[in-house]
Amino acid sequence: MREHRLAGILADDMGLGKTLQTLAHILTEKQAGRLTQPALIVAPVSLLGNWQREAARFCPDLSTHIHHGLSRHETEQELCRFDVVITAYSLLSRDREMWMHVPWHLLVLDEAQNIKNANTNAAQVVSEIPALHRLCLSGTPIENHLGELWSQFHFLMPGFLGSQRRFTELFRNPIERQGSVEKMAQLRARVTPFMLRRTKDLVANELPPKIDTLMRVPLDGKQADLYETIRLGMEKTVRDALNTQGLAKSQITILDALLKLRQVCCDPRLLKLSAASQVRASAKLEQLLDMLPEMVAEGRKILLFSQFTQMLGLIEEALPALGIPWVKLTGQSKNRDKIIDQFTNGQVPLFLISLKAGGVGLNLPQADTVIHYDPWWNPAVENQATDRAHRIGQTQNVWVVKLVAQGTIEERMLALQERKAQLATDMYEGAVKRKEPLFGESDVSELLKPLG
Repeated sequence: MREHRLAGILADDMGLGKTLQTLAHILTEKQAGRLTQPALIVAPVSLLGNWQREAARFCPDLSTHIHHGLSRHETEQELCRFDVVITAYSLLSRDREMWMHVPWHLLVLDEAQNIKNANTNAAQVVSEIPALHRLCLSGTPIENHLGELWSQFHFLMPGFLGSQRRFTELFRNPIERQGSVEKMAQLRARVTPFMLRRTKDLVANELPPKIDTLMRVPLDGKQADLYETIRLGMEKTVRDALNTQGLAKSQITILDALLKLRQVCCDPRLLKLSAASQVRASAKLEQLLDMLPEMVAEGRKILLFSQFTQMLGLIEEALPALGIPWVKLTGQSKNRDKIIDQFTNGQVPLFLISLKAGGVGLNLPQADTVIHYDPWWNPAVENQATDRAHRIGQTQNVWVVKLVAQGTIEERMLALQERKAQLATDMYEGAVKRKEPLFGESDVSELLKPLG
């Protein structure tokens, strides 16, 4: 496509490495001496850090820069010093003049369904940005109707599918209203050369049986402020307990502090504190609700685990608006077998499960996706939950997604798990037998560090 100055959509299923393929392409351009101007990647805010981390890990020769936040004062000349500039859809209109003054080598739209409405400011601005090459990344280029496909091609190759009105007359109305097989074949023949798509099934023999994805979600605004407020208060409580009672007798105080911080990361509404009652936003819940429709549209069968049954309730409240049917299993559930049958028989694509009620004793090889909404201290407990799907009888690859609040206790807990084998033992069941304290003072200091 690059060679022939054509643009297109990389539409691989979720979890098959669209980010990595794009970075590899940019690196190839640099090594060939063609990357004389930077590549601009536009992505949802939650994915900016992921792009930078993936580049650092797989393509360290690429210099990257995230253009986001209040401190963004770079000039066009400064941006041109980087190979890759990464920014958010929300800044397209706000920083329009800057984008217009750089002759970009490549313009990439990640989660390109963000421009599915051609009349939005974001869709109009990206169409005007000067770029030699253009690329859309989307596991679901068409979510609701063919107009979304027209919008993406209008960005990629203006005029290729005619005007919006002509496209509606020629293709949308005949296909969507009259079910015209002939028109669908015509449209498919026109666009498929520019849509690169691999499904999970297509590459199953190349993939490991279980694919783990750690999805870091940044906290911002009031939720980040609340985290820091509670962290400061809890740090003082823990320090006082350590000073008066010593480490061994302070374990309950420490666990309570860490629990409150974990609850802030999941959703402030889990906290029974007056400071939390004013905060309604949850970055992780927003990320989850963004992901689920795409997963369901791909035909995925999803197990979603959380330690907090109240969190499952909050997720439940949001599902009707997405039109996603579900079942839920907690310690309070009656008719357990009937609930399980609804999922295994394919009546619903989503199964909400509390870690305690469903972490063991379930056989659900019908599922191909496992989401851990909140990381658990003991990786063995998480693995047991994952193994509800990843077990004998499973014929598909299982995709395991762990949502982690970036720069918080959740991320530090994962690091601690790796460094400290004793944290991989169960906190509660093994606590009676354990003679040494669960957390040392250095661990407490690490876990109670400021957000960031």
